[in-house]
Amino acid sequence: MTLSDPSTDAFERQRPRLLRLAYRMLGSTAEAEDVVQEAWLRWRRVDPSAIAQPGAFLARTVTRLCLDTLKSARARREAYVGNWLPEPIFEPEEAAPTLDDLTLSLMLALERLSPLERAAFLLHDVFGTPLAEVARTLDRDAAAVRQLAARARKHVREARPRFPVSREEGDRIARAFYVASNQGDLEGLRALLADAVVLRADGGGKAHAWLRPIIGFDRVTRLFAALRHKLTRVPAVLVDWVWIDGLPGYVSYERDGALQTTALEIEDGRIVSIFITRNPDKLAQAERIAKGSEAIH
Repeated sequence: MTLSDPSTDAFERQRPRLLRLAYRMLGSTAEAEDVVQEAWLRWRRVDPSAIAQPGAFLARTVTRLCLDTLKSARARREAYVGNWLPEPIFEPEEAAPTLDDLTLSLMLALERLSPLERAAFLLHDVFGTPLAEVARTLDRDAAAVRQLAARARKHVREARPRFPVSREEGDRIARAFYVASNQGDLEGLRALLADAVVLRADGGGKAHAWLRPIIGFDRVTRLFAALRHKLTRVPAVLVDWVWIDGLPGYVSYERDGALQTTALEIEDGRIVSIFITRNPDKLAQAERIAKGSEAIH
């Protein structure tokens, strides 16, 4: 029988929280996993008995590593081909809205913050870290951290939906949208889309995707009608219904054969944002779902 290693046990208890923090900071599961792995290596080099609060120490380590990573990540995103979207993260079917109460649309709002604002908001408002510990983590005084979090909170508040959609309503609208968009059903889309709906598609230069956001009901409906007309002989294939970062949606093989995820932001019963991810580098989890599911026609 292998004896339990208290140091390893202490880290593993924190790992899920550290991964969530790193993903929320970086928007990439691969980068988040790399950061947490580096935090583990650093943890192994310290004397755990000298650490009064392992959770605080590890969160501080991960946050600082994320801030370093963001310097290069931001440069890469400036050169990114087309729209950049966070990597889609799927929630268990029985789960309540996302653990950290941050939807994909709110993750995009975080992208508009400075790295320090993002860290202050996530640590204090999302993960409940005391202000003094946030100040220590960011090497700033408490007053400065309070201002950082307040500025971030204002941006996120503007992007947060007034009334989160229920699971039942989200599932119903996602199913109706899938049918209407694939059939080019303009009347069906008219009943689902808000006038100011925005479609963003992330192909990363590796899969076909619209390079700029498609804005407005007329443009979005014309786009789906055109796709239906041009590619009508090759039907899309539904893989599974999913919730992606707190938003209802689905995984599908589209008419061009590409795997993609579609997530829908809904307000007042209408779709206000459509997020489509087609970059294969971001679809490892979707590929696992596709391999484990029988496609639904």
